[in-house]
Amino acid sequence: MAPPIPLAMVSEGTEIKVAGINASRSLADRLKAMGFIENCPLKVTRDHMGSLIVEISGCKYALGKGMASKILVRPMN
Repeated sequence: MAPPIPLAMVSEGTEIKVAGINASRSLADRLKAMGFIENCPLKVTRDHMGSLIVEISGCKYALGKGMASKILVRPMN
């Protein structure tokens, strides 16, 4: 199994799954409420000017690189 990498390092168009969240409790709770839970698939639909647009469970979210760096992901294999 590939080691997890930060979501901020994933290129546009890549499909991945959530491996974990490395953030404060309040941010982790907020991300989990948005659907960023372990093994949930997501796709980076846009990487533009310091922010990512990701699609997870049919919803699109814009995340800054700082927040995206706290979400750990793995390839979909």
